[in-house]
Amino acid sequence: MKKISKMFAAAMVAAALFFAKSAQAQTVPANAFHFDIGAETGISQGTIKIASNYYVGATGRLSYGLNDRLALILTSGYYNFLGNHYHASMGMIPVKAGLKYSIWNGFYVSAEAGAAIELQNFAVFHDLDNGIPHTTKLLFSPGAGYAVKNWDFSFRYENFSGGDHYYSKNAVNYGLLGLRIAHGFGK
Repeated sequence: MKKISKMFAAAMVAAALFFAKSAQAQTVPANAFHFDIGAETGISQGTIKIASNYYVGATGRLSYGLNDRLALILTSGYYNFLGNHYHASMGMIPVKAGLKYSIWNGFYVSAEAGAAIELQNFAVFHDLDNGIPHTTKLLFSPGAGYAVKNWDFSFRYENFSGGDHYYSKNAVNYGLLGLRIAHGFGK
């Protein structure tokens, strides 16, 4: 798993360096809106690994520049934690808000928090209605990325917590390491 995490980080750095050589960096200008649509993929972390090793997803992000370095962001979309030989896939809708801070020449850091709505029971066996009942999780997501022209490349860790169930003595908490590639519209 550490090898895959390092591969995601290396891919992010390589993409950022490639685009840094070929284009000017983009920031969200003060008092302006920017919208992007992104494709996501990554690896699952924590308890969810019993049911899913990977996830894919699509998200939309609305940004509003507070100044030339700091922007408010609102992100939502759909994640699908891919099932394995024994367990069915699990869908989720994240809704999160946060801040994005431009640190240098298109590179930025971000932090988001919000809610993640599980769309079916956790760890369901194929063709059965079982598992731990679905719930809404608290999510927190620190990340880093690089934005250039209309493209945004980011890497983040996302943690899902809470939602105690009477089926288990502990909450089912888990996370993901994600890579997002997005195309933007507007300035």
